[in-house]
Amino acid sequence: MNDETTSTELATVTRVETAAERTGIAGGEDLAVLAPAAAAALNLLADAIKQGRADQYAIVQALKAAEVHEAFAAVFDAASERVMDAAEDPYDFDVRLHADNLAGAAGDVRRAFKWL
Repeated sequence: MNDETTSTELATVTRVETAAERTGIAGGEDLAVLAPAAAAALNLLADAIKQGRADQYAIVQALKAAEVHEAFAAVFDAASERVMDAAEDPYDFDVRLHADNLAGAAGDVRRAFKWL
């Protein structure tokens, strides 16, 4: 019989190699491959909390300290600015609505973390 013990600690992820890094993609639309990596990292935290292997308070505080909400909101802000920069007519209702919705989503993310 083998007397091995397993750790109950969460793994410490120090780096995630993305498909963009492996294939040498430099930018543009191909950077969208980073979104699944970000979602996977957050899902790992959620699974650890659900399984009782992590303290939910510590995880939430760590997310706040890392300013995950600001980074997430910055993506929406940048997308909103890009929509307006690319618009042929800055007064086009549909374009402005799309940009405003993105900016509004950024604000919602920031407000959600404010109440935690």
